[in-house]
Amino acid sequence: MKFGETFTEYRHGDQERFLDKFSHVEYKRLKKVLKSCRRCHSMQASQDERLEETANGGSSQLCSSDSCPVCDKQFFSELTKEASEIAGCLRSRVRRLLQLHVTNGLRGYVCRLRHCFVDDQEALHQGRILIDYITMNAMAIRKILKKYDKVHCSVNGRNFKIKMQAERLELLQSPWLIELGAFYINSRGLDDGDSNHFCRQFSCDFSGTEPVIKLIISDSVKLEYNLTCAICLDTLFNPYALACGHLFCKGCACAAASVLLFQGPKAALHESKCPVCRASGVYEDSVHMSELDLLIKTRCKEYWKERLHLERAEMVKHSKVFWDSQTKTLLGY
Repeated sequence: MKFGETFTEYRHGDQERFLDKFSHVEYKRLKKVLKSCRRCHSMQASQDERLEETANGGSSQLCSSDSCPVCDKQFFSELTKEASEIAGCLRSRVRRLLQLHVTNGLRGYVCRLRHCFVDDQEALHQGRILIDYITMNAMAIRKILKKYDKVHCSVNGRNFKIKMQAERLELLQSPWLIELGAFYINSRGLDDGDSNHFCRQFSCDFSGTEPVIKLIISDSVKLEYNLTCAICLDTLFNPYALACGHLFCKGCACAAASVLLFQGPKAALHESKCPVCRASGVYEDSVHMSELDLLIKTRCKEYWKERLHLERAEMVKHSKVFWDSQTKTLLGY
C-alpha cells in the first residue's frame, strides 16, 4: 500500500480523535507536482536530444537541471511549511502529555482534571501514537525527496534534507522524541503488557564512553542520541533544549548566554547565540527536559547528586553577587 493511503487509513483508525487536527505531509499533492515536472523534463530531454543529434549525431542522457521553476515555487516551500507544522504539533502534544506525567500535588490534580483524568496507561498509548505519527511523516519526507532527485537527476532533494537538519526541521532529530523515549524508559514496570513490550524498544546506556539513549522505532528506523553536553563535555544535568534543538546543562546554557543560574536560560538576551549552531533568539523558547532529567537522576544517582550539590553552591554564589550589585545600585556606592 502506498504511503498516502497508509497514512489516511491510519488517521481514520482508533487514532482518529487524537490526530484529528494534526498536520501531515500532503504526499499525493507533492507527487502531482513531480509528475508535472517529469513531463516537462521529458519534453525538454527530447528537444535536447534532437538538437544534439542534429549537431553531432550523438545521443544525450536524461535532462539534468540544477533548479526547477515549478518545484522552487511549490515543492520545497510547501514541504518546509508542512515540516514546521508537524514539528509544532509534536512539540505541543508531547509537552502537554509529559506535563501530566511529571506534575504532582494539587497542580497535577488540576492538570489531570483539565485533560479528563488521563492516566499513565492512556499517556503511554498517546505517546505511541505520536511516535507513529512522526515516523510516518518523516518517512514521507524522505521518500518524496528521493523521488525529487530521481525526477530531476539532481541532489537538490538531498541538500534540502541537510538544510532541514540545520534548521532543526528533521523530525526524527527532534528533542521531543528524546523526551518521549525517556518517558517510556521511566514508565517501565507498569502492568500493561502491550505498553511494556513497546517500552522495550527504548533503551539508554550510561556506562560507555558516551551516554546515549536509543530508540528502535522500526526495523528500518533506529535512532541514537548523544546525551553529552557540548560545553562541559559531561553527561547532561538539569538539561534544557534550546529552540534550535540542541541540549545543554542548565548551568552551561546560562553561562553561554551570560545570565545568572537562578534566572534561567529564558532570561537571555535575544541576541544570545547557541554555542553549537550559532543561531540567535533560541533561548527565549528553551524548555526543561523533565523526563530526561528524571531518567538521568534514576540511572546515575551518585553523579546526579554530585552535580546537584555543585549547582546549588553555584546558585548561592550567583544570588550573592546579584543582591550585592542590587544593594550597591540602590545605595549608590
